[in-house]
Amino acid sequence: MAEMSKPQELETQKKGGDIESGAAGTGGGALYPKMTEDPRLRWAFIRKVYSILTAQFLFTAGVAAAMTFIRPIPDFVLSHTPASWAAYFGLLLSPLIVLWPMLHYRERHPVNLFWLALFTLCTSLSIGVVSATLGGRALLQAVILTATILVALTIYTFWAVRKGHDFAFLYPFLFSCLLVLLVFLIIQLCFPLTKIARAIYGCVASVVFSAFIVYDTDNLIKRHTYDQYICAAISLYLDVINLFISLLTFSAAVE
Repeated sequence: MAEMSKPQELETQKKGGDIESGAAGTGGGALYPKMTEDPRLRWAFIRKVYSILTAQFLFTAGVAAAMTFIRPIPDFVLSHTPASWAAYFGLLLSPLIVLWPMLHYRERHPVNLFWLALFTLCTSLSIGVVSATLGGRALLQAVILTATILVALTIYTFWAVRKGHDFAFLYPFLFSCLLVLLVFLIIQLCFPLTKIARAIYGCVASVVFSAFIVYDTDNLIKRHTYDQYICAAISLYLDVINLFISLLTFSAAVE
């Protein structure tokens, strides 16, 4: 069978429902002023990314809830035995280990889906082991605040972009803030800080990762190409997970 020309391929994409099979679905107006691409293609891409994110969040919530409320798991984590310490740090480091191959294969389908699923599993286990060590009230507060902030900032970003605002200018500031947070975290690991210092760290980190949600949502709407759905999904997933951990740190410190 002869290969389709580029115009034919674009025409096929406009008629169907899935981007990878050349479909864009129906509906959806322009997302921002002077939009040159077909809005239906961009809306289909956005739906695909948010579908992946929904599956990730549901899985993460289920794993974290199971590890928090199935009593033998928190009891083991809090037993402070060599095995519990090894499991604790192993689970915390596992997302960092899987992150590199996931990013390396992010545009190679279907292997990118395997690494995305494995990264989501490792992250869910690390969130679960952290949640198992904290009180239920702090955990509930962090979940409610994270969901509220995510919904509010997503709605705001779509509205602002539609009005012509651009958030690309945030990147240098966010990158600098992220470096400061990493240095502060290393200091905290080496020299444990007071509850007040942890509360300040959690508060500042929450603001930074809230800004990351706005920045990455802006990229989702304007800049990611259609084959970068893994990058778009993992960026927002990490933003939300880090926001949750920051709010959890703040809630646990002030509890």
